[in-house]
Amino acid sequence: MNIEVIHGPNLNLLGRREPEIYGRATLAEIDQEMERLGRELGVRVRSFQSNHEGGLVDHVQGCAADADGFVVNAAAYTHTSIALADALAGVARPYVEVHLSNVFSRERFRHRSYLAAGAVGVISGFGVDSYRLGLRALVEHLKAVRKYEST
Repeated sequence: MNIEVIHGPNLNLLGRREPEIYGRATLAEIDQEMERLGRELGVRVRSFQSNHEGGLVDHVQGCAADADGFVVNAAAYTHTSIALADALAGVARPYVEVHLSNVFSRERFRHRSYLAAGAVGVISGFGVDSYRLGLRALVEHLKAVRKYEST
C-alpha cells in the first residue's frame, strides 16, 4: 500500500511559526514520524509540501497512479482551493483531511473546508497526532474496502 502525505502552504515553517497553535514539531519530524508509522503499519509513506496551489494540484495528479490514498493537510488551501478539491476528486483516491489545530475553535473563515465533503474523514486539533490518526484511519479504511471488494 502506498500513501501520499500532502502538506500545504506555510507548513514548511512548522516548529517556528506560531508554536502555541501548531506545536514545536518541524515538518521534517512529522514526515519522519509518518514514515516510521507507515513501516509499522506495513505501508509506504511519501510526503510532499508546497506553498503553491498549482504545485499541490500537479503533485496529486502526478502521483495518483501509484497512490492508494492521501493524508492531506492543505493548510490555508483547505478554506480556499476548489482546484485542490477538484484534483483530489478527479484522481478518485480516498483521502483523510488533517489539521494540527482545531480549525473550528479558530477564526470563522477556517470553519469551511472545500476538501471535507470528498474526504473519508477529517481529523483536527490533535497536533502531530492528527497526522498519525489520519494515517491509521486511512489504512484501516483501505483494508476494509479491499476486504469488501474481495468478497
